[in-house]
Amino acid sequence: MIRATQMKILALMIPALLLSACGVSSVVVEGSYPSPNIRRIPLTLGVYYDDELKNYSYIEYTETGQEEYKVDSGLTHMQLFGSVLPAMFENVVVLDDLSEAASADVDAVFAPSIEEFQLALPQKTRLDAYEVWVKYNMRLLTPDGGYIADWVVTSYGKTPTESLRSVESGINDATVGALRDLASNFSLSFGSVPEVSEWLAARQ
Repeated sequence: MIRATQMKILALMIPALLLSACGVSSVVVEGSYPSPNIRRIPLTLGVYYDDELKNYSYIEYTETGQEEYKVDSGLTHMQLFGSVLPAMFENVVVLDDLSEAASADVDAVFAPSIEEFQLALPQKTRLDAYEVWVKYNMRLLTPDGGYIADWVVTSYGKTPTESLRSVESGINDATVGALRDLASNFSLSFGSVPEVSEWLAARQ
């Protein structure tokens, strides 16, 4: 009787364990982002993060179409811009809504968004590295929502596989590498975007 009961419990547990094994693994990206050492622009910048960026996540699927890894990076993107933008501008104001810009006494509004996120895993590419590519759309708007500039920035991060590194940590480190690449490219190239350059010349 006891053996029969144990077999029934085992029969119930096996499907649950299989479902658990097939579940998606979540990676909440965490990293640190140094502020660039550059001359500040003597203007006040409003920053608006829409819900899509705040809650941005990427799903990596298996070859059979099952969800394998869920990469949440919205918060770390906000942390990145929170480190970079105050080093670029004299004042930075985070806006909860674009409609706040007109009364916030800002010179322009920066509204970044993520257009594409790509992840390459070594178990699929047969390469000894985790790789991440991110494509961004950067928008600079007037306080009343008018157009100033709209441009694309891409970033890339790569981290080698290690015997003690988990897949989750490899994904995290490659994503952080891509964001640090973004920080460098964005801060150095911002003033060279033609429309941004014209706007800065008019404001200064």
